[in-house]
Amino acid sequence: MQTFRVQNFGCRAAQADGAGIEASLERTGLARVEDGAADLVVINTCTVTASADEDVRQAVRRAHRDRPEARILVTGCYAQRAPQDLAAIPGVTWVVGNSHKGQIASLIAEPSYHTQIHSSDIFAQTEFLAAPVEGGAGGRSRPNLKVQDGCDNRCSFCIIPSVRGRSRSANADWVVEEVRRLAPEYPELVLTGINLGRWGRDPGSGLGRPARLTDLLRRLLDETGIARLRLSSVEPMDFTDDLLGLMAESPRIARHVHAPLQSGSDTVLRRMHRKYRPRHYEDRVLKARALMPDAAIGADVMTGFPGETDSEFEETVRFIERLPFTYLHVFTYSEREGTKAAAMSQVAPRVRKERTRHLRELGARKNLDFRQSMVGQGLSVVTHDTPGEAMSGNYLPVALASPRRPRQLVQVRIGSITRNGVAEAGALTVV
Repeated sequence: MQTFRVQNFGCRAAQADGAGIEASLERTGLARVEDGAADLVVINTCTVTASADEDVRQAVRRAHRDRPEARILVTGCYAQRAPQDLAAIPGVTWVVGNSHKGQIASLIAEPSYHTQIHSSDIFAQTEFLAAPVEGGAGGRSRPNLKVQDGCDNRCSFCIIPSVRGRSRSANADWVVEEVRRLAPEYPELVLTGINLGRWGRDPGSGLGRPARLTDLLRRLLDETGIARLRLSSVEPMDFTDDLLGLMAESPRIARHVHAPLQSGSDTVLRRMHRKYRPRHYEDRVLKARALMPDAAIGADVMTGFPGETDSEFEETVRFIERLPFTYLHVFTYSEREGTKAAAMSQVAPRVRKERTRHLRELGARKNLDFRQSMVGQGLSVVTHDTPGEAMSGNYLPVALASPRRPRQLVQVRIGSITRNGVAEAGALTVV
């Protein structure tokens, strides 16, 4: 076996897992290829919705059709949830659940003459599986460093705790060493996890006491030379005054707040078993905006949750309209077998679809307003490996006016907006 490729689906934590798999396979002597004729195809899956499952199945079938002689290994959350279903797809050689993801490099070293399934109780896993960033970080100029895994919440709609297990924290010393090692190559790292804000609440942090995400951030700021850290999604109740204050005072933390909302209706949040009410969420968002007037503020929002009435949906619309969001990730509710919500009264699919369209249009208007407000402003950006592209600290794609070396932190002045982002003054853009 000479070459391999990894195809990732899902969240930033899954992307980080994929980068770790790439690094482990390269250490065995395999050569990574971006596409084309790979001898081993690793499909790292998501299972958060039914459409995510279907995307995975299509990818498996396509990989087998395009290169029948290749061996296919399916891993990740779908592989943990339904390994037998994936093993039944023609061409699959291995199905490796999250419980065995760290063993992939050794598993593929042995010949396999029939489909093998490697999966066990994910809740038996008590230690954090480190996924170092290596091998060019999968072509990313802002790689994801996973520092937390699993989730102790039990939201009624979510299957993820069942496939990721309990919350587990990366050892703080390991995180510091990883960031210290990566800082000379990457100007920005994204700290990610399944429930990032819970970092340090379990013994895995190595600090010998219950810790908080701010403890880790302060160590990284004090003990490494990283130019900028970005936080991925953090639950609203974990955006404490201490965390928001640290983000506001340090120019080395991206001005980017992403807090899952799911619904702006109190009654829907209660049925979801979410741990906050709309008033709590609003307080955190307004605090973030007061401390960081130019910050990106984003949210995940779900439409069509079981029993969601027209009036409850309108509560969500009004809630979003009055808050200073700069973008929305809108998802249509999808039944997941094994969750409490799957047994509730379901909203008609056409209603879910219409509500999703409405909120996406609202999110697009808010994003346009935010981008227009940046015209004339100076922004700190990280240049991408793709020439002429960059990402601002406040999460805006930036078209550059002139070529810059990749993976540099530079200051630019915004001259106009583009279809999906903004452009440096002097750049040729198509609106």
